[in-house]
Amino acid sequence: MYCGTCLRDNSLATELMKQGHDVTLMPLYTPTLTDEANVSSEKIFFGGISVYLEQNYPLFRKTPWLLDRLWDSKFALKAAAKRSIPVDPHFLGAMTVSMLEVEHGRLKKELRKMLAWLKTEPRPDIVNLPYTLLIGLAAPMKKALQAPICCTLQGEDLFLEGLQEPYRTRALDLIRQNIPHVDCFLAVSDYYAEFMCRYLGIPDHKMEVAYLGVSTDGFRDAPAYRLTGTTKIGYFARIAPEKGLHVLADAFRIVHREEPDTVLEAAGYMAHEHRAYLDGIERQMKEWGVPFIYHGVVDRAQKIAFLESLDILSVPTVYADPKGIFVLEGMAAGVPFVQPHHGTFCEMAERTGAGLLCEPENPQDLAASLLRLIRDRELRADLARKSYEGVRRHYTVEQMAAQTLAIFSRQSNAAAVA
Repeated sequence: MYCGTCLRDNSLATELMKQGHDVTLMPLYTPTLTDEANVSSEKIFFGGISVYLEQNYPLFRKTPWLLDRLWDSKFALKAAAKRSIPVDPHFLGAMTVSMLEVEHGRLKKELRKMLAWLKTEPRPDIVNLPYTLLIGLAAPMKKALQAPICCTLQGEDLFLEGLQEPYRTRALDLIRQNIPHVDCFLAVSDYYAEFMCRYLGIPDHKMEVAYLGVSTDGFRDAPAYRLTGTTKIGYFARIAPEKGLHVLADAFRIVHREEPDTVLEAAGYMAHEHRAYLDGIERQMKEWGVPFIYHGVVDRAQKIAFLESLDILSVPTVYADPKGIFVLEGMAAGVPFVQPHHGTFCEMAERTGAGLLCEPENPQDLAASLLRLIRDRELRADLARKSYEGVRRHYTVEQMAAQTLAIFSRQSNAAAVA
């Protein structure tokens, strides 16, 4: 799938490289999939097949590295990734704990492989882990590379809260134990910085913020909005219960009853395990007699075309989203949003004035906000303009790179002085 974390990290690496910095973006488990040019390394560590075999079969924890290349190859990993592999945290508790115990657990052979390769490369000035689910790598990488360790925070609490016991408690304990080995935590929003300090007990002095940013390449050159014709309400995100498509469907039923010249369209990745979820929504919409179209997975060009065709964007997540990359992408297309009053959406609305907020998990309140934008065309035009301008003023990939680089530089300089 097009993972929001992979998209963000690839965009950041691309921009830093564009500015002349030397960046190695290392994939773990499988090759990454992005809708922009992929700048990640060809070499993949903790290959998904090896990790699975070593987690479940002790024999493979002792196989020669040369033999492991058979299933660590990019070809084998791509073939495996084409299958419907569940990423539901309910099934991944033991694996999560093993990755956090990596230095002393079942996957230590994979750690040795990675460290051996890194020692043959130029020593980095800084190492950045993409989230705390990999924080077990902090201590061994810091010791081997003698470089400061940063760890980005970008939504892992949703996964951690989905783990079953005893894995959830064990995973949280291991993450907290490893906090001293991390020099700096880097949150993607003000909301998440404050939340993760409380959730994990991260000291305030270790917390920094570099706001999420998106590339505006390929989007139209000026804001444009339709004030006549059928109003198109759009949903662009993974098709999963936590993203709230069912809440939007309930709200759209109310909207369509009062404003019949409306349509709801959705696009985004859907895992095999969520097919029944979408089927239920489509069946309900058909019974209600309201128009709904699901466009499936889209590439970057299709994504931009889809977003630029919308009049309003809404992804009413049932959890407090710390990223909201879909909102920023909608804003890049000049589309106003209606989002729940939680997570990063509050600061996005305050910073840009580009959308409306409603009560979370309340279809009636969501419908009222959608109807307000449908009926008040001057307001919709104003928010469309603020969306287009706001993302370019506050949430570009160039700004994300500048903020991140400033944080990395401070940590690198502090390490040099020490």
